[in-house]
Amino acid sequence: MSTASSTSWSYLPAEIRGLVLEFLLKDGCSVAGFATVSREWQTIIEKHNFARITLTPFRLADFGPMIHRNQALVRYIWLCLELEEYDCSECDPDNEILGISFADNLRVITTFTRLFRTLSTWKPSGSLVLDISVYSPSDPLHWFRYLTFQPDAASGVRRPRRSSELSSLPRLNSHGWIGGRRASAPNVFSFQKVFAEILGDKSPFDNDQQEEEWWQRLPVVPAVTTVLLRQQTRRQWKPKTLKYMFARFPRLEDLHYEPWMQWYDFRQELTDRDLISLSESLTFRQLRKLVLFENFNPQYLFDFEGCDPYRISTREVSRAIAEASLKLEHLSASIMVDASYFFQAREPSWTWPNLTWLAMTSRLLGPGACPVGIDAILIAAAAAAMKMPNLQSMELWNGQKGMAILFRYQKAEGGEPAVITRKATWEFALNPAVIGAWEDVAREHRCSGCVVIKELINVDLIQSLGDAIHHLKLSNPVIRPISLWQIRIECGIQEGVHTLTEGLASFASE
Repeated sequence: MSTASSTSWSYLPAEIRGLVLEFLLKDGCSVAGFATVSREWQTIIEKHNFARITLTPFRLADFGPMIHRNQALVRYIWLCLELEEYDCSECDPDNEILGISFADNLRVITTFTRLFRTLSTWKPSGSLVLDISVYSPSDPLHWFRYLTFQPDAASGVRRPRRSSELSSLPRLNSHGWIGGRRASAPNVFSFQKVFAEILGDKSPFDNDQQEEEWWQRLPVVPAVTTVLLRQQTRRQWKPKTLKYMFARFPRLEDLHYEPWMQWYDFRQELTDRDLISLSESLTFRQLRKLVLFENFNPQYLFDFEGCDPYRISTREVSRAIAEASLKLEHLSASIMVDASYFFQAREPSWTWPNLTWLAMTSRLLGPGACPVGIDAILIAAAAAAMKMPNLQSMELWNGQKGMAILFRYQKAEGGEPAVITRKATWEFALNPAVIGAWEDVAREHRCSGCVVIKELINVDLIQSLGDAIHHLKLSNPVIRPISLWQIRIECGIQEGVHTLTEGLASFASE
């Protein structure tokens, strides 16, 4: 029997072979060619190459046959729904073409039709993430130079940009940019281009009923278990459209939804009404995890009349999310929900038997807020926690430029004291009644009382909502890590802290 040469690959111990392959996969270079080295390499390389797929409308035509043999290896699909490119004339106040064009809306319909027909043939096999981004390649070439469009990070850590990518970013002196710095805010017409409504005014559908009927004709896709709608998609999905879309995913367990607030109060009222309907539809699903983050940027609103610079949550939306949360294991609701309304909505019969983590924001948490109001919301939160037998952590927080605050309850194991963390950019004391209420929760969770930890954050570090989230260090992400990175870049450039290239480079090196 022949034995392997001391210089051959098979002669190396399995541990060494594994380290070599691991190094190649992490190096960032193309490894597709290495699959031809051996059966062992082919198995490992294909598992790596097919785990994460990027899809464009153009690639969809051949996607099914191309992926058929390795379909079971796919764990993440990034759908890059690229709209038509556009020139500077569409940023002009005299431009009569507003919103998404009929052709682009037709592209949306065609893309989803082909995608659902392909994925409907896939047999459920573990988890499958569908990450949907809608944008035009022209978006970062005009007023919004800092926009980046990237896949969700595989390990929760964003992909660093290479120096060659940074040096190629536009530095033209136009559209309010001078020498890589933003000198003036985008005009209203540029907003209406980038933040337009998907399947809105120029939709091929005459009314909502026609759109719903079209979605209902699409086949269901049981393979998809997670949907990501990240904030890098400025164009806005109607909550009604999402309601129709999610109905085609019968095994949907994990939903991350990061919409932008509306730029006019009357439109926000209409959107909130539809958000209630969307939330009610989720109560009938098998969702385990729901992460909601409504992004906003006060700097965008200087030229807008009839719009509050900060999102004002409503009782109705907060109550709808509260009802939708009763079967969840994991809920984070930021900005669009206020924790005070959430807890006020609680019915005496409500319980959260599966919930292990809850995170919410509230405008009542702030340095100028009434102490009585803060005490009331923390006591109400404790009363709700008594109905959450498997709760591991509850986090109530708030943040904006110059302010950040976090109240965290963390259950301990083995009868140890639970931990209450009070972290903020200013000093404040917890009322004894608040501590007493949470000690009751700790005893209900079989902990021996509570210990309180106080942490003070340097206010100079908080230049934006994104900075507040970063420095509060919540126990679980309330927004996708790549989205948080993008928000902090944008705010840093808008504040004049960085030039465009400097800002991206500094965040890439963190």
